[in-house]
Amino acid sequence: MASPANTLSWRQTQLWVRANLFSSITNSIVTLVLFYIVARLVYGFIDWAIIKAVWTAPNMRACMAASGGEGACWAFIREKWRFILFGRYPFDEQWRSALTAIILFLLTGLSFIPRFWRRELVYVWVVGVTLSVLLMFGGVFGLPFVATDLWSGLPLTLILSLFSMIFAFPLAVLLALGRRSDLPAIKMLSVVMIEFMRGVPLIAMLYMASLMLPLFLPPDVTVDKTLRALVGLTLFLAAYQAEDVRAGLQALPQGQIEAADSLGLGYWRKMRFVVLPQAITIVIPPLVSNLIGTFKNTTLVSIISLFDLLETAKQSLIDPNWRGLTSEAYLFISVIYFAVCFSMSRYSQWLENRLARGRKK
Repeated sequence: MASPANTLSWRQTQLWVRANLFSSITNSIVTLVLFYIVARLVYGFIDWAIIKAVWTAPNMRACMAASGGEGACWAFIREKWRFILFGRYPFDEQWRSALTAIILFLLTGLSFIPRFWRRELVYVWVVGVTLSVLLMFGGVFGLPFVATDLWSGLPLTLILSLFSMIFAFPLAVLLALGRRSDLPAIKMLSVVMIEFMRGVPLIAMLYMASLMLPLFLPPDVTVDKTLRALVGLTLFLAAYQAEDVRAGLQALPQGQIEAADSLGLGYWRKMRFVVLPQAITIVIPPLVSNLIGTFKNTTLVSIISLFDLLETAKQSLIDPNWRGLTSEAYLFISVIYFAVCFSMSRYSQWLENRLARGRKK
């Protein structure tokens, strides 16, 4: 027997459907037409991706012959998934690249769980990041050395996005505080850096980091290409996050700052314990939006010859035996990008609601 709560929820759903989808003859017709279009699209996708799909074949021609050209050729993904995920990383050592990706995903997942928000989590991150770097580089514990030029695919995308986020946020906080500083020199430097980074496209920033950064270093000093890309992404993200943090600082009621001053807190203690926690809570949505954008913007590193996840998918299509299967390749990596970005978006909404309940209490 249905409970009163379930009955009430069902009635509310019926009322909402009547009010929003079938409130008039015109709305009813539009609703039915849209339902029909969506149903046809969904059925067409299922028919292509599952019903008529080919899962095993030696090449594209065999796939097309088996499906009559009407189904997906997932045999291509079965053949190329290792190259798409790990790219040019040595084939026999790809377990290290896979383990690095797992470690980074686990670290991120632990950081999403409130019960692990302790000082020990910082130590876990330090150990995890150190282990990831050692696994990717090798040269220790009997592992063959692998240059960063061979880092590619999903691990490279995760390394660039996560490390740029980690390094960018403290810099963004300092820039935001510097822009609101009463010291003219610090304020001017912060404003110039923020406006310059925000006014330059990320592609130009990556070119500058790749081509111009070595010009400012001694001739015998070389900077790794991956590190240059990381510097460019970090500076670009820091500039945008700095404006988000500054917006949070401006939205904070002045009474909070005055209350901290009345307690005799110094500037940095006031910012650490009173101002910044509240300001950052206010601007969680734009901060997460920038993080999601950064994760997707890592695809731009291909212009400086780095093989991120999107680039390895494109390179996998060069094989003459599988040329032309762009839909399968891009759909495969789209699922990965969507899963990561959607998870971050949902988590930000959950965190915002959780912190909002805490403020109400």
